[in-house]
Amino acid sequence: MNKTIRRASVFCLLLVAALLVRVTWVQAYQGQALADDKHNRRNLIGQYENPLGNIIVGGEAITGSVKTGGKDFQYKRAYVDGPLYAPITGYSSQAYGVSMLEGVYKNVLNGSDSRLKTPMDILTNKRADPGNVLTTIDKGVQKAAYDALQGKQGSAVAIDPATGQILAMVNNPSFDPGRIAGATDEQAWKELSADQGKAMENVALRKPQAPGSTFKLVTMAAAIENGLVSDIDAPTGIPGAYTIPGTRTALPSEAGNDGCNNVSVRTALRLSCNNVFAELASKLGQDKMRAMAEKLGFNKETATPVTARPASKYPSTKMSIDQVAQTGIGQFDVQATPLQMAMVTAAIENGGKLVAPHMVSEVTDSGGTVLESFKDPKSEQVMSAKTASMLQDAMRTVATQGGGKPAQVAGAEVGGKTGTAQRGVNNSLPPLAWFTSYGKADGKQIAVAVVIENSDTDRSEIGGGRLAAPIAQKMMGAWLKK
Repeated sequence: MNKTIRRASVFCLLLVAALLVRVTWVQAYQGQALADDKHNRRNLIGQYENPLGNIIVGGEAITGSVKTGGKDFQYKRAYVDGPLYAPITGYSSQAYGVSMLEGVYKNVLNGSDSRLKTPMDILTNKRADPGNVLTTIDKGVQKAAYDALQGKQGSAVAIDPATGQILAMVNNPSFDPGRIAGATDEQAWKELSADQGKAMENVALRKPQAPGSTFKLVTMAAAIENGLVSDIDAPTGIPGAYTIPGTRTALPSEAGNDGCNNVSVRTALRLSCNNVFAELASKLGQDKMRAMAEKLGFNKETATPVTARPASKYPSTKMSIDQVAQTGIGQFDVQATPLQMAMVTAAIENGGKLVAPHMVSEVTDSGGTVLESFKDPKSEQVMSAKTASMLQDAMRTVATQGGGKPAQVAGAEVGGKTGTAQRGVNNSLPPLAWFTSYGKADGKQIAVAVVIENSDTDRSEIGGGRLAAPIAQKMMGAWLKK
């Protein structure tokens, strides 16, 4: 054989061998990685090749699947009362991905989760029948919050303190996730993304803001736990004409200097006296204040299982004494979500024990076999039962004699705390109106937090008691009167 031909033949054989080695490597070792790659369009097509599993509220599906008539995406996601449940479901979009529970349980809902596969599915590499996600959401409480928030921009959360079950999570404005479920919904996506995506923003979970005077519950808990307050009815000796420590700045209270002069902690909570809680915070110091806040969930990304991110915040960097004082009234750099303030109140109502909040009770396969259960959530004693009892006592006074009167529910024990938080440069934006409360009757209990960001109310009339407490009242009534 010609020497040149022989060398060319050997070279070609080496190329073929190299190609065979490469193909073997890709199929044997990289096949799964390539199959799972997010850029692999076959995976996306596979997700919508068959009907998806469902998200369940009160035993009924609030999601579904409809035929598209297309070749690639044969089905797309559909929603029942989409805007009502959007903060819980999120969206499942062929073009824009997934969010909230649709995202956390994507593989269960589309049948690709390995726990769903039967032995035959494994042998044939067939996509399994999809599973379902059962939520803790109560239809009545959810609807009461949604209806009450109409005409206002804000959010509300309700928790069962004893179980940690999230009973309601509502945002307004909201959106219909069905509008962006398909592969050609670009215009709807642009509309929902306008105004910095406010319609799709999950304020309840993912928008920490200044909690204002509702944070005084945390300050009061820290003061009692650290022995600074032992009797909520004893005069504090703190003058009404109060100057923020380390400054020459007077700190006014809505009740006025005379109304807040040398008052007890109970009265200070009822009248929301800034002087008392600023002074308590300055005496406690940053470390003790932060420790109490963190026990209650601040500075942690709470998983519901949707993660509350960014976390509610109590400052960790070194603060001056005046800044610590301001945190005592929920200002400076303190930030909280409605979920976080509902957690604070839930711990107070539950004897000082904080049960991990969660919006899913079970995840099942198509036949109802439980894959995951959240019916035994973690809990932690974050304050003594005595401290919790003293806080409940003071909160009842707010609801019966103070700004929380609009939250009263007939036949139920109700305690609450109002809050109005300044925001914007030189208070240029309307203040936030907060209210957090607990209610209990006939062995049932509920903790609620509401924030109103904007409404048609005159600025001088904005307050947690006026705007947010009536919403909390409707939510508590929907649960306690069932």
